[in-house]
Amino acid sequence: MAHPLSGANLGTLATVMSRSGLPEKPLATAGIAGAALARWPFSTAERLLMESRLPKIDDMPAPVFILGHWRSGTTHLYNIMCQSGAWGFVPPIATGLPWDLFGIASLFRPLLERALPARRFIDNIPVRPDSPQEDEFAIANMSEVSFFHGIYFPRAFAENVQRGLFFDGCSTADIRGWQKQFTYFLRKLYLHQGEKPILIKNPVYTGRLAMLREMFPNAKFIHIHRNPYDVFVSMRNFYQKLLKQFALQGYDHVDIDETILTIYDRIMRAYERDAAHVSDEQLIELRYEELDADPVRAVEKCYSALGFQGFEDSREAFEAYLASVAGFKKNSFSYSDAAAAKVEKRLGYFIEKWGYQRPGPEPASEPESGPGEGARHGENAA
Repeated sequence: MAHPLSGANLGTLATVMSRSGLPEKPLATAGIAGAALARWPFSTAERLLMESRLPKIDDMPAPVFILGHWRSGTTHLYNIMCQSGAWGFVPPIATGLPWDLFGIASLFRPLLERALPARRFIDNIPVRPDSPQEDEFAIANMSEVSFFHGIYFPRAFAENVQRGLFFDGCSTADIRGWQKQFTYFLRKLYLHQGEKPILIKNPVYTGRLAMLREMFPNAKFIHIHRNPYDVFVSMRNFYQKLLKQFALQGYDHVDIDETILTIYDRIMRAYERDAAHVSDEQLIELRYEELDADPVRAVEKCYSALGFQGFEDSREAFEAYLASVAGFKKNSFSYSDAAAAKVEKRLGYFIEKWGYQRPGPEPASEPESGPGEGARHGENAA
């Protein structure tokens, strides 16, 4: 399980490799292929045995989605909200072994949990066996349509990323295949998490608001945004660390700055277009700065706006968690005039829309916490 793809099925691996080329790291490739082959009979048996026991997607409570571009505070908000005990969420074991959640994953859970990194690769956030995770890692093990296949197979970086984010080049069957695997994962997760409403955090879904509403008409959404200058410098670190850690092919050709700017503009414009048709009862927007300044108050706003129950009962749990991470040291990144100019040229629309300004000479703090209520339908949330 040295690489996240060790939890993939053989079909996903074959499809992605046929499009992207074979990996260039023999040991990692052997480990991934060996794990997939060894798990195959057990994964198949689990699917056959569990299918009749899993709830239908229409019989489950509609999910709640935390949206927002990477490095905008989504993880911090996710971590806080999951302390209530009222939400089902994606644990580390589900991201690594989504096909084997009720079989091998249960058997080897203590061993796998000991193998977890102490902290996330892209920042200093602690990782525990019960730390809520991004479901995109699980989806990459179940579907050939995933943003992370661009990270794993960067020889076809642009193609894999664009398919995984925007379905570019995907056929109707490809998209339906992704939807099928996603809903299958949610059905398993719902049962695994004690039949609680599922809270999902995934920046990829920021550009899929309309599709998610079509799939889950009663779903609710929290969107968090952060100063694009800060996001830009933090995303440089995001790509550099993930590619170094997980790429199975060379990635010197990847233009990280261009990738950040292009994806940010496209994913946020898709969100803006789709959000214009969502009621305030289904969607709330937060500013990173408000969550960072007063997390409990920001979470209370989410509960109030979206009609969630139990905030006061959970307040103590929220505060206890925040106290436990109070000493968390955030990454810091320096700005340059050249970097700021790139952001202003390409993302000036969002800087103006949300009332942000170019940061001062101090380094930007780099956490995954986030801020307050914000700009929807064009309003200034400064």
